[in-house]
Amino acid sequence: MRLFRRTALLALAVGLLMAGEARGQESAPASQPAAQPVSEPASQPVAPVYADADSHVFATREQGPLMLHVVKPDGWAATDKRVAWIHFYGGGWIRGTTDSSIGWARSAAKRGMVGIAPDYRTRERHGTTPAECVADARAALRWVQDHAAELGVDPARIVVSGNSAGGHVALWTAIEHAPPVSDPAESPRMKPAALILSSPVADTSPETGYAAERAGEHALELSPVDQLDAKMPPVLLLHGDADKTVPYSQAVDLNARLTAAGNKCTFVTVPGGSHNFRSDLPEWKNKTREYMDAFLKECGLD
Repeated sequence: MRLFRRTALLALAVGLLMAGEARGQESAPASQPAAQPVSEPASQPVAPVYADADSHVFATREQGPLMLHVVKPDGWAATDKRVAWIHFYGGGWIRGTTDSSIGWARSAAKRGMVGIAPDYRTRERHGTTPAECVADARAALRWVQDHAAELGVDPARIVVSGNSAGGHVALWTAIEHAPPVSDPAESPRMKPAALILSSPVADTSPETGYAAERAGEHALELSPVDQLDAKMPPVLLLHGDADKTVPYSQAVDLNARLTAAGNKCTFVTVPGGSHNFRSDLPEWKNKTREYMDAFLKECGLD
């Protein structure tokens, strides 16, 4: 009798335990997704947002995400294989935002191209050096190449341009080896189809370079004229001979080295032009456009 009671009590306890587990399983939502961690760096800069552009994160750095903004032309389709035009703003690697380059992306879209304005880290916003600027520019081109299909872009027909320090990082998108700080895994898959450079920093070497102290120990390694590949893309180079910021002699030297190696460089001297010659000499807004039109047509990129 005692054995029967113990057996019955044990069966009742097991039944209650199983019923409790069943009720617990029924009360849990079967399709509840697991919570995803969110990372919000404390000092993350806020990227500008443009109503006429699609924004994408192309790299995530210690300081936060980096975005590029894509302006598509009328009639765009993902199945297109259009020319893309990437423009990098200037600012001495110290300051600047895509507010200064989104206009270039819009102009490219009016040409029927896909216009792209990437951000990159600067000293004032991120506490970085020219080496990080170069790393980000190379990563931006690589991202566009990797996502060419969804952007409706031909990865072999990408134009890269930049002014001042933006010209410096643009040059580095066309140099094969990864300089200090740049991740080789983010190196462009191929060189740009063409470069358009306005008042670019081409020399950061300790002896003759612009603001070499900003590049520190990597000044020579980050100097494009000292690191050019034997084969470079066609270049349109515009520089004022009265530039008191980035010496005109840098453009003369860049042109000489490019052409000596058998590369194409269309070198345009702006007589009396300052560093910002398109603002100081209003007629050069149209002249610059005309030179770009002719250059792109010659390169088969119009």
